[in-house]
Amino acid sequence: MATLPTPLDEAPRLTKMLGGPRILFKRDDNDGFALGGNKARKLEFLIADAMQKGADTIITTGGVQSNHARITAAAAKRYGMRPILVLRGDSSAEYDGNLLLDKLFGAEIRIVAPDMRDTMPIMQDIAEEMRDGGREPYIIPSGGSNPVGAIAYSNAMLEIISQAVEMSVKVDHVVFASGSGGTQGGLLFGAKALNFQGRILGISDGASRDPLASKIVEIANGCARLIDSHVLVSLKDVDFLDQYAGKGYGILQKEVVDAIMTVAGTEGILLDPVYTGKAMWGLMDLIHQGYFEKDETVVFIHTGGTPALFAYRKELVSFLGS
Repeated sequence: MATLPTPLDEAPRLTKMLGGPRILFKRDDNDGFALGGNKARKLEFLIADAMQKGADTIITTGGVQSNHARITAAAAKRYGMRPILVLRGDSSAEYDGNLLLDKLFGAEIRIVAPDMRDTMPIMQDIAEEMRDGGREPYIIPSGGSNPVGAIAYSNAMLEIISQAVEMSVKVDHVVFASGSGGTQGGLLFGAKALNFQGRILGISDGASRDPLASKIVEIANGCARLIDSHVLVSLKDVDFLDQYAGKGYGILQKEVVDAIMTVAGTEGILLDPVYTGKAMWGLMDLIHQGYFEKDETVVFIHTGGTPALFAYRKELVSFLGS
C-alpha cells in the first residue's frame, strides 16, 4: 500500500534556528496512501495477515480523530473488506478531519465513551456478532500495535540506516511520537537487530511511561519471535519521555501550537496537533536544555496525522489569536 522508502529530508532552516543538532525528517507522512501516516506501514502486514486468515471484516479502534482508524478503513476497502471502527469520543462530534475521511471510506462507525480505556471487549463482541452473521472478522488493536504490525518499523529502521549511509550521515538519535507502543517496539527491535548505535527516543502523546514501556518491550520481543531472531529487548533499552504528555491525549496546548507554527514557518512542513506537534515540542525543548550535542544528527519521524488539523481549527485559531 505505502510508497517506500519514504524520503529522509534535511531541515536546514529549523536546524539553524534551533542552533543544532542537525535535524532530518523521515517523511512517513508522505507514504502515498490515504493521506499518509505511519499506520500504512503496519497495515501492510496486518491486512496481509487478515487476508491469509480468510477475513472479510476488519475491526479496529482509536480516538474519534484516529489516524490509524482512517488508514485502516482505506486499507480494508482497498482489499475488499468491511471496516468497522470503534471510536472513543463525543457522539455529536462534527464530521471533520479523520472522522470525515472515515465516512468517505465507507466505514461503519460505532462511538463509545471518550474515557473508555479498553475497547477490546467491545471489538470482541462485534466480532462475535459478525461470525453469527456468517462473516469472518479480524481484530486489529489500537494503533496496529502488536508484533505483526510493529515489525514494519524494523523495516523503517533499515530504511533510515540505509538512507543515512547514502547521505554519508551518522544518525545519533531517532525521535518520534510514541503512543500505543508499536512504532517504538518495531524501531527498537530493528535497531538492536541491525546494531544501530544511536538512541531511539519516544515522546509520549499522553501515555505514562511505566505501563507503556513494558508494552514496548513486549512488542519488540514479539517482533523477534516472529522471525526467529535471538535479539532480546529489555526495559533498560526503552527511552520514553512522558513529561510532554501535557494535559493528556488529544488535548491541545500552546507549546504544541508553537511547535507546529515553527516547523511550518521554517520548513513548510505541517505537523499535527495530537502526535507530531507534541513530539516536536519535546524535541525543541530538549534541544534548548542541551540534551543533544550541537554536532549530533537527529532523525525526526513525521508519523503523519495532518488531517486532524482541520478538526482542531477552532482551538488552533484561538491559540493563534492569543
